[in-house]
Amino acid sequence: MVLQLVKNVDKYLVIVLVFCAVSIPISFVNPTTGELRDPPFLMLFYASIAGIIIIVIYSSYKERQQRQKLNSERKRPKK
Repeated sequence: MVLQLVKNVDKYLVIVLVFCAVSIPISFVNPTTGELRDPPFLMLFYASIAGIIIIVIYSSYKERQQRQKLNSERKRPKK
């Protein structure tokens, strides 16, 4: 699933997906000291999760549109 997702997603979306995945642990751990944050940045955590969900939904939408276009071209009668 993940390999298929990376294969069908634009390279810009992959970069955004990586940033979202990296920001999840940053929301709980202070990068400069390595200690756990006393009040974690929950907004950063939830924004990262929402970004990942949006990227997955958008990439599946684009893939479905491409598949429908290819199927319609294949089913079109030749003259």
